[in-house]
Amino acid sequence: MSIDINGISNKPIPARVGGTGDEAKVRQQQTAQTAETGQSSTNDTFSLSDSARQLGKLDNASSAAPVIDTQRVEQVKQAIKDGSYSVDPVKIANKLMQFESMLKPKG
Repeated sequence: MSIDINGISNKPIPARVGGTGDEAKVRQQQTAQTAETGQSSTNDTFSLSDSARQLGKLDNASSAAPVIDTQRVEQVKQAIKDGSYSVDPVKIANKLMQFESMLKPKG
């Protein structure tokens, strides 16, 4: 006894809906050729956008750049040692405010 719930029945679903079956034969032949030769029977190509190329260049450049500016670190260390290092609280506050304004969404 079959049950029909909202138009769904127990009928078996055909293995392939539509088409002549030729697509499956072609895929099987391509798979066999790939297995024999190790190469695809189709020519796959790709291209990169200008943005992707630029991002790749930036990534390479940033990887090559040193993480720490050791010369600047030594300058600051020396300035602290000899007492010539000064802190400008107004400049720091302005930079913090500028940074904070960049974080806020506009609109």
